[in-house]
Amino acid sequence: MMRYLVVPQWQGSPSSRAMQLIDGAQTIAGDLPRASTTVLEVPMEAGESLGTGIHRLSALQRVRDQVAEALAGHDEPVLTVGGDCGIALAPIAHAVQRVPSLAVVWLDAHPDFNTPGSSPSGAFAGMVLRAVLGDGEPGLALPAGAITPDRTFVAGVRSYDDAELDAVAELGVTALAVDALRDPGALAAAVRASGADAVYIHVDVDVLDPAEIAGNAHPEPFGLTVAELTATIAAVRAELPLVGSSLAGYSPASLATATDDLGAILRVIGALA
Repeated sequence: MMRYLVVPQWQGSPSSRAMQLIDGAQTIAGDLPRASTTVLEVPMEAGESLGTGIHRLSALQRVRDQVAEALAGHDEPVLTVGGDCGIALAPIAHAVQRVPSLAVVWLDAHPDFNTPGSSPSGAFAGMVLRAVLGDGEPGLALPAGAITPDRTFVAGVRSYDDAELDAVAELGVTALAVDALRDPGALAAAVRASGADAVYIHVDVDVLDPAEIAGNAHPEPFGLTVAELTATIAAVRAELPLVGSSLAGYSPASLATATDDLGAILRVIGALA
């Protein structure tokens, strides 16, 4: 049975409307099965950088620990709902403990592949995938080698910082552009060829085209349709067991419009669940 963990974290976001991620997470939570859903109470304070290049690091560490504690002992798949993309860090760490040969699929308009030294914003949401590979602030990064670049896939990305583009190429991370994903089997074939035994799938809603979803603080044109995204997820799941997943980035403009995108979001959640 799929379980749901809702984490309304906003501290990792670079957006001026970061706190609206709370509204997004809570709106999604209202449509999830109550008996199998846990909603974490995320600290409201911003936190401190603690002398690092990551804004609000202390709050992010607290939430990471809360998520890890909530996941401890769960063997069934858990879909973690954010909040910003930083909520994926602890679930991926939990998944790789269960399946060491894990593939990570990162469906996002941005690769989130900066380090504290290269990030133009200092926001952890733009560093998460790099931290998953063990490269970043030790207070948040996974152990080096836990997730390997050859089993890491960024898909649907159409906005790179220069340092991210260089690092993806140098490390050998597989990147599939939106056009490649028009074929729903393309990503699945690449994941299968990696030799992984299972997969973790992360979705930032900005991988979708702005015409598909309005509640997106970082819209990038020429993204996926909901149908293309869900078909891609289904194809990957048909190849490998899903041991965990996350969905982040839903930032409605106001509470009054928070339910406007739920149809699209629930279709994506259905594909992950």
